[in-house]
Amino acid sequence: MRTLLITGPGGSGRTTIAAAVALAAAGEGTRTLVLSADRTDTLGAVLGVGTGGDPVAVTPTLSAWRPDAAARFREDLTALQDRAASALGLLGASRLDADELTPLPGAEELALLRALRDAALSDTFDLLVVDLPPAPQALALLALPEELRRYLRRLLPPERQAARALRPVLGRLAGVPMPTEGLYEAVARWDVELAAVEAVVADPGTAVRLVAEPGPAGADAVREAALGFALRRLPVESVAANRVLPEATADTWAACLAAQQRKTLDEWHETHPVHRVAHLGRDPRGTDDLAALAVPAVNPDTAPVEWPVTDGDGTGAERMLVWHLPLPGVTREDLDLVRRGDELVVAAGQFRRVLALPSALRRCAVDGAGLRDGTLRVRFAPDPDLWPKTR
Repeated sequence: MRTLLITGPGGSGRTTIAAAVALAAAGEGTRTLVLSADRTDTLGAVLGVGTGGDPVAVTPTLSAWRPDAAARFREDLTALQDRAASALGLLGASRLDADELTPLPGAEELALLRALRDAALSDTFDLLVVDLPPAPQALALLALPEELRRYLRRLLPPERQAARALRPVLGRLAGVPMPTEGLYEAVARWDVELAAVEAVVADPGTAVRLVAEPGPAGADAVREAALGFALRRLPVESVAANRVLPEATADTWAACLAAQQRKTLDEWHETHPVHRVAHLGRDPRGTDDLAALAVPAVNPDTAPVEWPVTDGDGTGAERMLVWHLPLPGVTREDLDLVRRGDELVVAAGQFRRVLALPSALRRCAVDGAGLRDGTLRVRFAPDPDLWPKTR
């Protein structure tokens, strides 16, 4: 199954474009599901069909789903209280009833991640179109599974479970309680769920379509978002230039705005495939208006982002390996690199990611880095003490 993530700056019409893309793909016979995390039913208003906690059919090949974050939050917290009943009882805690629970901030985004996982694991759909929050929040949301898994591995390494029989003894010797078997089981369950979501995001069939109005603010937003998604190794399939004005206009104010849009569109064409979405003169409502936008479906030729490791200059003891990280739009001043064990911490502008080194590079020392043509090249020199000896 292919997954298309739709995002862009706030107010750019992301939900409308997501619905139009899903409708176009469904019109080609592709079994399509469009997902949204909005608390209000913006997606249903655009499609002309109310959406909610269960997928609803819009056309024979198109379904829409807006997960019920409140219901899922109540279910999760109730289940947590059931599993921790004995511990809560020892603490004298009062149980919270389901009807008094309200979702915390971020519940919609977590519900969207779970829905993303569930839809990807099903065989019901061929295409998943995801209406994400604005780009900065979307990038943080997509990074969450990977970062949480890393935190869990550092705080509760799975290999420590081997000493199950020793935990009570160690607890008495140390004078503090040791992690219980139930905690490790819960961590293992969380890790499996997070890994499933991470697999969907990292799948070669997953791509991003950025939505923005052409203009200075839209250009800045697209540039920053493209860098953030490049660091997450997600390809930008295209840019949807939304609400483009007609070329010919007699009105002076509209003519100036159209000229500004043309300038930004020319810049976008140099770096991304661009789809112009005409301004209808009204807010699109219903499938007829969405069809009139003429938004194309998913580009099947979008290539996944490659981060190859190649041989650099030198042979034998002087051999070099180079890790290529495409980061379009980044400048040297925006870059920062730190090697920490088997990880490389990369900061690019306002974005930061902890990258696990490929196995070959873990036996090397960082020898330097350079930026050329939008690609960060990190040089590694093999460590003689760690590299396999040759006869």
